[in-house]
Amino acid sequence: MSRPKKPRLLEERSDTHVGGGDNAVIERSSATVDDLSAEMKAIIFGYFGPTEIMCLRCVCKKWREAAKKTIVPQAPFSVSTIDTYNAMRVMTRAIPNLQRLSILFQIFDDGEDPNIREAYKTARYTSHDIQIISRFSKLRSLDLFQASMNGRYPFLFTSFPLLQKLGIGLCDYLKFDLAMLAGFPLLKELEISHSPFITGKINSLRVLKDTLEKVHIESCLVRGNFMELADFPHMRELHLIDVAVTGDVRDIGENDFPHLEQLSLPKGVVGGTDHKFLRISDVPEVMQAIYRLKDRVLSYYEWDSLRLSLSDQSPDWYDDCISSELQLHPPFSVELVQAGARHGWRWYGRSYTGTMSHSCVGTASCENWLDPEPDRESSDYENYEQKLHQLEQEVNFYRGYLQPPTEEEYNRICRGFIDRS
Repeated sequence: MSRPKKPRLLEERSDTHVGGGDNAVIERSSATVDDLSAEMKAIIFGYFGPTEIMCLRCVCKKWREAAKKTIVPQAPFSVSTIDTYNAMRVMTRAIPNLQRLSILFQIFDDGEDPNIREAYKTARYTSHDIQIISRFSKLRSLDLFQASMNGRYPFLFTSFPLLQKLGIGLCDYLKFDLAMLAGFPLLKELEISHSPFITGKINSLRVLKDTLEKVHIESCLVRGNFMELADFPHMRELHLIDVAVTGDVRDIGENDFPHLEQLSLPKGVVGGTDHKFLRISDVPEVMQAIYRLKDRVLSYYEWDSLRLSLSDQSPDWYDDCISSELQLHPPFSVELVQAGARHGWRWYGRSYTGTMSHSCVGTASCENWLDPEPDRESSDYENYEQKLHQLEQEVNFYRGYLQPPTEEEYNRICRGFIDRS
């Protein structure tokens, strides 16, 4: 029986023209896949994902060499089981040019300066060598989610000079300082959340000023003033949540954050989510700044529920009036309101009289509006009037007050209601 022929790159009858003009010589090509260089095979392999490339490399020695040279496309490869960890171990040698890697739920060897209590608790578990991923020197994207990593792992910040995206979430005992991110000079996206031993100053990110496009830092020991990032030319998203970052939205100028599309700020920033004001007099100016910011930024985090209020440390603060007939909270919370296309804000509190609950808010007058009143001839005016009427119907105890009453006025309001009951 004759042996099967090798696969050909060209059809049996395909011709190759050599020379030029009328005297061109025609030769039949007999090239096969095996005649391609390792570099050419590597280019072809680059159209497949990591799992497929691992299969292709099993064909022969030449294909194994080509797989080693292949720049693996950024198809996801996740390590979440013992089997996938063992596969990754092989891949560090077989296809070292992997570009995207996610590691989930695995237990790894302790790093430097581990948490002693956690190290003792996990001592009986089988752990794995995390440092083998340093062989993937061309990584562009690395995600660590709920990876049991205890301590510091310096190699993470010296092995991946081409890294563009770093994600770390729920890594309870992983330790590093933001200054170590200087080891990623091409980093574009940084996402860190719920990892309490990740620390540092926000200005450590300035070494990445010309590359960073997206920053999400949540529930980490990060501090500093968010305005340190105001001149980042490519920043599109900035989310700072439950961190010790400070600042003031009134400091944001027209030329700051020139390409920002999404913004979240913590309570330590004046005007950030859950911020508590120290002075009632600060609120109007801050609300104007927030509104200007919303007009510029496509998505200002929880615009409709920023949960702003007066701090109980404020000299303007006083205690609630609570009796058997009435539980009346002072209007120390701030909410944004809208009537048609017109935006505004008001102070509000809650009152409880018997089984009834009433919203107690300052009247929605022009002094608390952020937009001008729509023209009476405009198509939106009827809708504006209807919504304005609804807002005014919600006003109860504090009708006529554009800001919280003084303590004396508040006590008089409470006594008046009790006397009428």
